[in-house]
Amino acid sequence: MDQFAFRPSHVAPPGGMASWAAPDPAVPTARLDALLPVQLLARQGDWAQVLCSNGWTAWVDGRLLLTLPQPPPAAGAAPARTVDPRPALAEAEAALARYRALLEDLAAGTLDLATFRERARGLRLGLVVDGGELWVFDPAQDRWCYADGLRLQPYAAADRPAPAHAPAATPSPSPSPSPSPVGTTYAPTRAGEP
Repeated sequence: MDQFAFRPSHVAPPGGMASWAAPDPAVPTARLDALLPVQLLARQGDWAQVLCSNGWTAWVDGRLLLTLPQPPPAAGAAPARTVDPRPALAEAEAALARYRALLEDLAAGTLDLATFRERARGLRLGLVVDGGELWVFDPAQDRWCYADGLRLQPYAAADRPAPAHAPAATPSPSPSPSPSPVGTTYAPTRAGEP
């Protein structure tokens, strides 16, 4: 087997994606085609350096890359566990509980619609379970993640990557807001609304 063979690990999203010569939004290059197979070479924060089949390398928003299925582990090897999806599920449960409490107060007449909307502003939740598969929105990273029961991995994000000159190579996620009493306002997880 050729150790230098191109082995795609990801594909560009269905709408294609922007690419850069360096992990810096000020240095844009060509756009990658939709579903273009790429091989992940390195990560730097939200940035990912990828190799295309023609040998061209570029930096892209790594949060947007779609992971290709990998071959199963060798016979006799135990499945490897990576990122645990349970914290993301706990965050989704807490967000749903906050929304449900607000909705109950609205239905009971203890909140008017304007107050309900004010208190629910910035509250974001997304969760899809289909058999053994899970898609969950991670508001701390502003991206969707996919779990197959063994690992949680980024699936899609909407924003541009953070600049590479951030303090750490892999920025730590911003702290999630702790559950607040029903009478408080929730801060948005990002500026602007979709």
